[in-house]
Amino acid sequence: MSATGIESGFERLAVEREGGGVVRVWLARPEKLNALDTRTLEELIALYRGFERDFSVRVVVLGGHGRAFCAGADRGAPPGTDHLLTGQGATPRERRWWSQLGRRAVAAIADAEVVTIARLHGYVLGGGLCLAVACDFRIATPDAQLGLPEVDLGLPLTWGGTARLVHEVGAARARELIMLGDNVDGDRAEAMGLVHRVVPPDQLDTTVSDWATRLAAKPEVAIHMAKTQLRGLARQSGLGDTTETDGDLLLAASSGAAAVAAFAGPPSSSSSTSAGSDR
Repeated sequence: MSATGIESGFERLAVEREGGGVVRVWLARPEKLNALDTRTLEELIALYRGFERDFSVRVVVLGGHGRAFCAGADRGAPPGTDHLLTGQGATPRERRWWSQLGRRAVAAIADAEVVTIARLHGYVLGGGLCLAVACDFRIATPDAQLGLPEVDLGLPLTWGGTARLVHEVGAARARELIMLGDNVDGDRAEAMGLVHRVVPPDQLDTTVSDWATRLAAKPEVAIHMAKTQLRGLARQSGLGDTTETDGDLLLAASSGAAAVAAFAGPPSSSSSTSAGSDR
């Protein structure tokens, strides 16, 4: 598939409209391994919510420019920092609202009225993995590195990640990923049910394009209803949405000594290197 139009107006994203109702969305901070800051999450929210009324779009593919899909939150400028730090003039309720920015971005992808695919290579860490898990389908390379370093950074997994992981891979696998914090490669992720397919790097784009084309060609109303049914069942199985307080957990934990040290110092080597193919 070839791009038929490139949308402007984004600083952190590159958006390409292709024929047949397919849109490709790229996290476009390759020099930062596509680390997530406030602006990136705000743009993701606006873009994915906009698909609700854009009936020409049927499938949206989310990928990352450069050597990684996404290395997680930008530790030099964590999302919402200007509003979350004490002494910045924000009211308590305003700080609570900003603490939920990541959760709203993930929810915008999960609730999008289109089929979503995550194209995964290199690092897929922390908030980046939360974005990927919010997609309907995930296709990865064998050398992709998927992981959740939050606990080792002194933070709980928020952004709705815990509930979504439990639903996608089960409580036992979710516990392993969250509490041990070890990265898993693409092959291991496929065995865990964390990704749907693993393909060689030189076949990643071909496979993603094939899935996107096939899904976009399905009867429009039937596939939308199928997604709606699956989404409804996922919510029902949660027996209540405990992620409503994820921002409060983040606010409480971010003042702890381990979290302060982790985000005050330089990024670790895992935040500055990547595996996988270039875009």
